[in-house]
Amino acid sequence: MASILDEYEDSQNSRNPVQQHSRLSASNIGITHSGFVNVRLEEEKPIFNKQRIDFSPPEKINHFTVCNNQLCMSLGKDTLLRIDLAKPDQPNQIELGRKDDSKVHKLFLDHTGSHLVISLSTSECLYLNRNTQKVRGLSRWKGHLIESMAWNRLLGTEAATGPVLVGTSQGLIFEAEISASEGSLFNTNPDQYFRQVHALEEDGEPAPVCCLEVERGPDSKFFIVATTRKRLFQFAGRLADGAEAQGFGSIFAQNQELLPSFQEFPVNMGYSEIAFYTPKLRSCPKAFAWMMGNGVLYGQLDYGRPDSLLSDVQVWEYPADIDLAANKPISIVLTQFHFLLLLPDRVRAVCTLNGQVVHEDVFPDKFGALRRMIKDPSGGLVWIYTERAVFRYHVQREARDVWQMYTGMNRLDLAKEYCRDRPECMDVVLAKEAEHCFRNKRYLESAKCYALTQSYFEEIALKFIEAKEDEALREFLLKKLASLKPAERTQITLLVTWLTELFLNRLGRLEKGGGADGHVRQEARQEFRGFLGGSRHKECFYNNRGTIYDLLASHGAVDDMVYFSVVMQDYERVVSHHCRHDDYGAALEVLARHCDEALFYKFSPVLMQHIPGDVVDAWIRMGKRLDAKRLIPALVNYSQTGGAQQISESVRYMEFCVYELAVKDEAIHNYLLSLYAKYRPDSLLLYLEQAGTHPSEIHYDLKYALRLCAEHGYHRACVLVYRIMELYEEAVDLALQVDVDLAKSCADLPEDDEELRKKLWLKIARHVIEDILPFFPDFVTIDHFKEAICGSLEEYSRHIDGLQREMEEATESARRIREDVRDMRGECGAVEAREKCAACDFPLLNRPLYLFLCGHAFHYDCLLQQTGPHLSAYRRGQLDELQRRLVAMALPAKPRPGRGETRRTRRAWAARWGAGPSREQIKADIDDIVAAECAYCGELMIRSVDRPFIDPLRFEEEKASWL
Repeated sequence: MASILDEYEDSQNSRNPVQQHSRLSASNIGITHSGFVNVRLEEEKPIFNKQRIDFSPPEKINHFTVCNNQLCMSLGKDTLLRIDLAKPDQPNQIELGRKDDSKVHKLFLDHTGSHLVISLSTSECLYLNRNTQKVRGLSRWKGHLIESMAWNRLLGTEAATGPVLVGTSQGLIFEAEISASEGSLFNTNPDQYFRQVHALEEDGEPAPVCCLEVERGPDSKFFIVATTRKRLFQFAGRLADGAEAQGFGSIFAQNQELLPSFQEFPVNMGYSEIAFYTPKLRSCPKAFAWMMGNGVLYGQLDYGRPDSLLSDVQVWEYPADIDLAANKPISIVLTQFHFLLLLPDRVRAVCTLNGQVVHEDVFPDKFGALRRMIKDPSGGLVWIYTERAVFRYHVQREARDVWQMYTGMNRLDLAKEYCRDRPECMDVVLAKEAEHCFRNKRYLESAKCYALTQSYFEEIALKFIEAKEDEALREFLLKKLASLKPAERTQITLLVTWLTELFLNRLGRLEKGGGADGHVRQEARQEFRGFLGGSRHKECFYNNRGTIYDLLASHGAVDDMVYFSVVMQDYERVVSHHCRHDDYGAALEVLARHCDEALFYKFSPVLMQHIPGDVVDAWIRMGKRLDAKRLIPALVNYSQTGGAQQISESVRYMEFCVYELAVKDEAIHNYLLSLYAKYRPDSLLLYLEQAGTHPSEIHYDLKYALRLCAEHGYHRACVLVYRIMELYEEAVDLALQVDVDLAKSCADLPEDDEELRKKLWLKIARHVIEDILPFFPDFVTIDHFKEAICGSLEEYSRHIDGLQREMEEATESARRIREDVRDMRGECGAVEAREKCAACDFPLLNRPLYLFLCGHAFHYDCLLQQTGPHLSAYRRGQLDELQRRLVAMALPAKPRPGRGETRRTRRAWAARWGAGPSREQIKADIDDIVAAECAYCGELMIRSVDRPFIDPLRFEEEKASWL
């Protein structure tokens, strides 16, 4: 028993003719116009792959169930075997302990795999929890032969089942609840309650409840499905909020007044079975299949319908080889697209889409008759057992042939849905859809589908050309273009050129038609421009822009040509177009938008002639991106021959370059000088004064400026230039012609050349004397100026006496300071043994200390901590350097060079420990920085009075530490 389910062996399928017929073969998948080559390298595995479990039961298998990877089987009369399929090598065998003739009638395992109900033939029931070894009786269930159970997927857990429904052989439906706990002293039964909620009948007689299922729809509406031998009942209703835990009795009560909804079939084979398909483990079932006497009723579950849960219902009638008297079906399982029907010696798989048998698997007689088939909803595995063997089916790629069935049913949308990962199949479906749309004159849809296929391009294009459907042809070419790879450059070029011609033809027809709606024309133009401006094939447009320009020109599409030029960033062509049409504002707008410096240099002369103000505004916005020197030709041309506006704008731009951009180029400054000299003489002298007084500060040509000022007779400006050129004699000579004060300011400039200064002043004096001598009489002597000269001498004498008194006071203050310093050197202070540091409050004498005259005493390190944060960066750097040097001196003395040391080693030691300040000098320097004043009484305390006690950078951290 220890090796049960460890290994599996593949069973050999004796016959599989039906499935082979339904497979996709090379003959029915390929089409003559397809680009795909359908070659199968290996045979596909069957959809339903059977495996026999390597397990030989010690006794015959009576009943079998599996759910959530928990497998339970009844062996012989009194043995129950439980296996966790995650741990197949650890089976659990339990003895039921029945000493009477009772047999296991049915096993019911909940969706969690935790609760097992064992129905006995003696109308008794047992309960076993997955986490226990003890089988407990359900006393309230006694007297009822249980045929079916509906578990509570909403409230059921491993500890309790929640309210469940139980169907009996007498047609009674009970509501019950089972708890795994041991109960109390007075109630040890696991069944919490057991009450009847409904009874089912057939032809006025009680009928066994073959199957039960409870589901809650998306809108919190509950549905209960119950089947008898030939009837299928439906109960629907809503529970009050929070009333799920109170059970489903109210739903049956809501249907008591009216007969419950049911479907009935005439043939009765003694039992029935219903199966559901759930896409995901915790979702609602989507489809059902009910095995009854007339066949298999299957369809979809629609939770939105008010009257019935079942929709799209069909009946698959049993074929002639199924005799209800001899080999009637035993069990049924539903998958996504098939239901599996278990017969006494074989399994048949029927497709729910077309009702065809797609798989049939015959079991050898050596395993005995087939007993039952179960599907584990958690993993989707299908289990079949006989008395001596267990089989398992894997459902692999069930949807792989569904596309072909949907295609045959002409449900092409669903066919495409199920062949997304198989391009050769998708090509077949799309080709059929395209052909169908073309035949029905839905040309646009046909073009979109054809573009997605691998059909021959020329063949499809000719079809649309012959049908004169240019719009469909354009759509087909656009889709084909979008599917091409960047490496397929030739094909892209062909399609781009062809599409451009088609778009232009369409626009031409709309323009010639005249009666066409303007909105339609606008949409067509926008579509064309969207095609031209697309980024996907921009490289192709750029490489073939000459051809596109020719096409646009041949159709007279000037506006579209301009748009295409903008897209291709061919702004020169755009600006030239606007200039040829005298639309200078649009040309400047293009320049300003794209900020191409080369185009500014090229078109500025033309634009400056017509819109100088706007052009200069654009130049100013460009700022330093433009080289002003390259714009001078445009300015010179129109400042000489143009009007006042061009001249004014030229001056404005030159001033912007000089004063705002601080351009230092000599050509710019010279040109501004020339403009000032010709048109703005009032600004000339101001510019020269602001430009600087030393040749190194000047950015214009001094000689050019001097010649320019001299030509226009600006003498003050010439004097200023002479002064900068240090031509003081020329400056004084020219200044004397203008203003004597100006000449005097020039005479004092040569400070280092006394002789030149005398010479210049003599020139000024001679000029002044020559000017005033005619006003003096011949008999004037020095006595006339004696009083004024004496007054000046007395004033100078008083000023000298004041300076002498200030010097004597400063000398006396220095003497007193030296005496105070000498007296302070002799003073001393005493420190007692119990005296403590003013900062850390620890005894002073245990570490080096400082004592100040104010009485405060600090340890060295405490004082350093107090004064360090308040030092300037420079002083802090000095202190760090002195401390490093002091530490370096405290290191062990340099070792004496040994035998193995080289001369280079000795030089390195000498370089590191060479001559420098002594240790005492370094300590004195540190004292000057750290102990210059008391930290509590000196200027340090005064300077820090406005500083917060907590550093602002650490305030939040300190605040958080207090919370």
